[in-house]
Amino acid sequence: MKQVELPAAPATLAGPVKAWSAPLVIPTYEPAPAERNPMFLEKRVFQGSSGRVYPLPVVDRIGPELRDKSWAALHIENEYLRVTVLPELGGRIYAVVDKINGYDLVYRNRVIKPALVGLAGPWLSGGIEFNWPQHHRPSTYMPSAWEIVGESDGSRVIWLSEHEPMNRMKGMHGVRLSPGKACLELAVRLHNRTELTQTFLWWANVATEVHEDYQSFFPEDVHFIADHAKRATSAFPGCEGRYYGVDYAARARDGVPPEEAPAQFVPKRGYAPNDLRWYANIPVPTSYMCLGSRDDFFGGYDHAVEAGIVHVANHHISPGKKQWTWGNHDFGYAWDRNLTEPDENGVYWPYVEIMAGVYTDNQPDFSFLAPGETKTFSQYWYPIREIGAAAAATLKAAIGLKLAGTRLTVGVQATEAVAGARVIVSAGGRLLADAGTDLDPARPFFIPVDLAQGIESDDVRVVVEQDGAVLVERRPADRGEMTIPPPATEPPPPEEIDSADELWMTGVHLDQYRHATRPADIYWREAIRRDPGDSRCNTALGIWHLRRGEFAMAEACFRQAIERLTRRNPNPPTGEAHYHLGLALRYLGRPAAAYDALYKATWNAAWRGPAHLALAEIDGTRGAFAEALDHVEESLRHDVENALARNLKAALLIRLGRKAEADALLAETLARDPLDARARALKGLPLDGDDQLFLDVAIEAARGGFVEDALALLETRIATVGAAASPLLHYHAAALAGRLGKPVAPHLDAAAKALPDYCFPSRLEDIAVLEAAIAANPADGRAPCYLGNLLYDRRRHAEAIVLWEKAVAVDPSWSIPWRNLGIGSFNVEGSPEKAVAAYDKALAAAPQDARLVYERDQLWKRIGRSPAERLAELESRLDLVASRDDLSVELSALYNQLGQPEKSAPLIAGRAFQPWEGGEGLALDQWVRSHLGLGRRALAAGNAAAAVAEFEAALNPPQSLGEARHLLANQSDVHYWLGKALKAAGRDDEAKRWFTLAAEFAGDFLGMEVRAYSEKTFFSALSLLALGRKAEAEKLLGELRAYAEETMTSPAKIDYFATSLPTMLLFDDDLQLRRRVSAHVMLAEAAIGLGDPATGREHLQAALKLDPNHALAADLLGDLPNR
Repeated sequence: MKQVELPAAPATLAGPVKAWSAPLVIPTYEPAPAERNPMFLEKRVFQGSSGRVYPLPVVDRIGPELRDKSWAALHIENEYLRVTVLPELGGRIYAVVDKINGYDLVYRNRVIKPALVGLAGPWLSGGIEFNWPQHHRPSTYMPSAWEIVGESDGSRVIWLSEHEPMNRMKGMHGVRLSPGKACLELAVRLHNRTELTQTFLWWANVATEVHEDYQSFFPEDVHFIADHAKRATSAFPGCEGRYYGVDYAARARDGVPPEEAPAQFVPKRGYAPNDLRWYANIPVPTSYMCLGSRDDFFGGYDHAVEAGIVHVANHHISPGKKQWTWGNHDFGYAWDRNLTEPDENGVYWPYVEIMAGVYTDNQPDFSFLAPGETKTFSQYWYPIREIGAAAAATLKAAIGLKLAGTRLTVGVQATEAVAGARVIVSAGGRLLADAGTDLDPARPFFIPVDLAQGIESDDVRVVVEQDGAVLVERRPADRGEMTIPPPATEPPPPEEIDSADELWMTGVHLDQYRHATRPADIYWREAIRRDPGDSRCNTALGIWHLRRGEFAMAEACFRQAIERLTRRNPNPPTGEAHYHLGLALRYLGRPAAAYDALYKATWNAAWRGPAHLALAEIDGTRGAFAEALDHVEESLRHDVENALARNLKAALLIRLGRKAEADALLAETLARDPLDARARALKGLPLDGDDQLFLDVAIEAARGGFVEDALALLETRIATVGAAASPLLHYHAAALAGRLGKPVAPHLDAAAKALPDYCFPSRLEDIAVLEAAIAANPADGRAPCYLGNLLYDRRRHAEAIVLWEKAVAVDPSWSIPWRNLGIGSFNVEGSPEKAVAAYDKALAAAPQDARLVYERDQLWKRIGRSPAERLAELESRLDLVASRDDLSVELSALYNQLGQPEKSAPLIAGRAFQPWEGGEGLALDQWVRSHLGLGRRALAAGNAAAAVAEFEAALNPPQSLGEARHLLANQSDVHYWLGKALKAAGRDDEAKRWFTLAAEFAGDFLGMEVRAYSEKTFFSALSLLALGRKAEAEKLLGELRAYAEETMTSPAKIDYFATSLPTMLLFDDDLQLRRRVSAHVMLAEAAIGLGDPATGREHLQAALKLDPNHALAADLLGDLPNR
């Protein structure tokens, strides 16, 4: 497939920098429609933090057809660079082309081919993705508003903006090119447009096309790297131990083992096999983040074409320097195929991601954004040519060093013309070269230097200056003693922490990092148990309740904190508790008390700005506009960038008849942010956004007392989108109408009749609006369901269940609340019977909803329904099974479980599967199990040749599975059975090879982690026995038994440092039961291997009693009569 051609600039555009909009036709796979049911994924781990997806709908299937699609595209170019942006796909940069040599600085994908990698499903590879407020960006596949702006110096900027869907903060980035500069600037503005402190990270995810000659480069002061959450660390660039389970130390010592050798992109430049800078060296999916660099650059270089990319940013606020790869092996190649199409030569080109993090140095690593706060920063990228990997770089220039024998070539690549530059090369105080030149961004400058004996390239200092000002400097390498930093550690449970301070801080950390499986509140509650007046923990717990909409509980916590804070001093050192008390009281409908608390918060500088803004809003709601103006100006004295305060001031000026001042303020605001929605609305400009953005603006206006404006905005939006309007528009319009004394019934009736799809309320303001609607219109069964969704997401489970029960009582024909009751009945109430009944009613209401079929089957599986019963049900709905990967996998698994591999194998072979990142292996497992079953059947029938063919098929899955076996995953079961079949066929030498491979494989890769033993270890022991190595087999089986005994008695828990556990199951899993089942299976294996099949049978029967669907237990039990 050919590369997508970028359109030329219109002839009507003049000047060195041109920016324009022109559509781009790109072959595209379209995502399937999003799931209508809300997804409550409370324990899902995604990129090292919470994988909670609500209020976003989930897409779990990508359409199979590749069709040309015309995408909106924005283009900008100057003399040196050409950039294309796709606003409909999160405002990502699609292409950056060096106009001098035609090199693509970033991976320009030939297609739009999303895969299930994102938080809500679809995610694209290539270009530059801007990830915030978490990784990956929740809105990565959603449209951004855009505007092209010209600047006085001739620069042009493409601005892109969104209100992110999780917490409604505003993020925007501007793609800027300037005349005469071979450098792309990304200007970023992050604005917390909420009243609560939020957490965020920000990463620019730059993809670059790679092969065996591609090298990532980092500053020379980077000697150590860390994994996600700093759970592991390593030396760098040469890894001296294990990293991601790969023994790089052994690679450096002995070379790459044959089984780890890549099938393509084989290293050939002579670099060390443990050098992590080279894509070709890394066989498994791997992330690393640099530790401790004091330099401002990094990037990548393609030695085959002598071109690369440099990133530059202030390391004091942009410390994040990361590389990610899928790996140069089968597992990674499968993901390459999932994310792109082959070029004209049939190559699915891989990429690495060289990511830049701002206010973050790891993933997860979140920073705080205060109420109303705006953070601004810039990132820069530019091309380098022929100089090699950069050894030093600034915004002005990069230095590269190429060593051939004793000849060192110093290369300098400038980003703009520099007249009268001077390049000075020295080593150990000795001048090696001194040359004057005019630097030109269109071509690099080179100085050859011969290194005298005893001088190494690490000793060389290079300075590029102009008129005595240093433009860039390469310093000699630091050779001091260094120690690898220790990895992060898991915090102990609350009861084991002695210090109240550490209890508070641990809770803060868990909350800040959005930990998926360890709640923060248990640490604060432990501190309060010991000391009920602990001010910090009461404040933290109060904010925790406030975010959940539990305003009365929040008030109680804040008052407890304030009682301690003011016991000896009426003027506490922080206004945090008073400020949040004011917010809670405002939500409780007690504005006078809120006013007092907020005013006390203004005594503290840190809370003066947000508190004065909240006071101004309360003033506005009571018509005291002059007082409101005084308060908002006080807020702006604290933070002139606060767009909430700026826009409230503009609205107040208009209301007070001072329109000229308002116009001037709005013009200044829109110069800062041309896509500020409230400012645009006040200016009478059109808004570019969905229903949620209009709600944001309306809520913001109404909170400051401009209820008429808010209602008018919503009514205009409703009239514009008609029947497609979200029910929330109608409910909020009803609430606003009620505040104005207008009829609410028309709005409430419209809300009750509006299309309910994807109505997933999530704002605190939605709570009161929906409560009022429920009280005013008991005949509306929708509002209780919507509010139940919000409360369940806030983990107010019991209240949500009551609301869903109210919803089905009013409208028993709506499937969604029945389905939600099924989840709540099982997870919260512990009632499987009630859960099954609720799902039955949901399916009766929506018999064609394949998601419900899948979820009910998982519920049945979870409660131990027999495989035969589950199979009968799925076979009665084969039309729906065929529409979903997960149902197809389950049907295949049931065929295998019931001894029908001849049905399972064609089912798996006949479908193109789409795995979730981190959830790979489901289809592959059934492929392998099917062919193992067929092979064992053939072997038992005496047909060794057929058995060999089946076992070989198990090792060679089709590409249609969308996945391949991880390099570290244990395949000893297949290797063992293949050895058995080959021996039966009289091919002893080949059998011995496979037995040996199984016998010598150690460990396994399960649940996204490396383990020392697993249920597959048994087959290593059987292979040892087949090889006549009985003592080794018995030793291994003894170790397996000891491991199983320890597994049986030790408590089960999710790995604290888990990076990706993307299970889409909604039902709480019994981890201890699962652990016991696995322990029974391993104990059975040990007993069978040690000659005690009777004990083995007992353990297998115990395992199947606990879990009738356990695959290996069923297979082993079926094989016992043959032993």
